[in-house]
Amino acid sequence: METMLEQKVVAMPRIGDKAPEFKAVTTQGEIHFPIDYKGKWIILFSHPADFTPVCTTEFMTFASREEEFRKLNCQLVGLSVDGLFSHIAWLRTIKDKIEYKGMKNIEVKFPLIEDITMDVARKYGMIQPGESNTKAVRAVFFIDPKGIIRAIIYYPLSTGRNFDELKRALIAMQAADKYSIATPADWKPGEDVIVPPAGSCGTAKERMEQTNGEMKCYDWFFCTKPLVLQDLN
Repeated sequence: METMLEQKVVAMPRIGDKAPEFKAVTTQGEIHFPIDYKGKWIILFSHPADFTPVCTTEFMTFASREEEFRKLNCQLVGLSVDGLFSHIAWLRTIKDKIEYKGMKNIEVKFPLIEDITMDVARKYGMIQPGESNTKAVRAVFFIDPKGIIRAIIYYPLSTGRNFDELKRALIAMQAADKYSIATPADWKPGEDVIVPPAGSCGTAKERMEQTNGEMKCYDWFFCTKPLVLQDLN
């Protein structure tokens, strides 16, 4: 029988699941997640601890690029298992003292969740016992405007995230939703995209006509076309 000392096992949410709901205190006040951000994309990301160097570089990078994500209708929300006063003191230290890659006087304006009980971190599978029982790994959850988890990326404690990749992945998912396309390996905005297989939208000839001859078909299952991204949201 399970004893009271044993922790309840919570299944980690998966791609396609509704984002687990919770209420929390943050550096920007209380939030009801993800309901407060309905209609927006959300990047929910965890970091191991305040006052640590890798996390500091990540928060400075996210804060300096927040406007880029905002223009993509995306809200940033951070989390660690530290308390609110620790969060506030750390973010003040970042603004007043830290300089990294030319970034300084950086003010973090997006919410940072207090999660001392680790309830939210466990709900989202951010606590990985093989890595640490007391710190959240570097998890990233992409949640769409309907509150559905669309992508999940995990990094170990020692590895800082690639923010160009986070933005690229967000744009790729938004483009896929709006234009019913897919993006190939190493795709960057402005490059050709992949169109659905012939069986789902007519013959290669018909599709060539629909795209004014811009589409290239290498075989029945592999066709590409240029795509100019405009007003993704």
